[in-house]
Amino acid sequence: MTLRGRPARTQARTWDADVAVEELYATHYRRLVRLSVLLVRDVETAEEVVQDSFVAMHGRWRSLREPDLALAYLRQTVVNRSRSVLRRRGVQAAYSPPVARDGPGADEDALADERRARVLAALRGLPERQREVLALRYYLDLSEADIAETLGISRGAVKSHAFRGVRAMRTLMEDVR
Repeated sequence: MTLRGRPARTQARTWDADVAVEELYATHYRRLVRLSVLLVRDVETAEEVVQDSFVAMHGRWRSLREPDLALAYLRQTVVNRSRSVLRRRGVQAAYSPPVARDGPGADEDALADERRARVLAALRGLPERQREVLALRYYLDLSEADIAETLGISRGAVKSHAFRGVRAMRTLMEDVR
């Protein structure tokens, strides 16, 4: 890395912290934010992480053993601080009380009754075997083998009736809307 035409090693050691950090910031800020966004999945938090990393590096500039590796130090700091954010989120989630779910709206029961009536009407519109297969499969949650045994038909017939029944239900439910 060369900064303003001089080799990085010589220049990084002679520059003061303000100039060096300013140059690194101008050159690498956006890429470091993108890195952090990939980790924390939040742009605002990622920007804070990167800014805090630059501030920390500025404060420790004189103690850097190899100022030429400042960008590598910044990357590592961004990754470590992003991990800290994720750990903090995990702890907060573990100790936060669960969010109380709002109760059903006043019309929710009426809407559920209407949906149920539409489904039952569509189900009644199916041929008998399809209706039986769907009822046993989705209401009683029976396996294909159990349905086949109950109705005295093959598993292949169960699959066929279920497929045709579901397709017909979709069509019937679209017509009801």
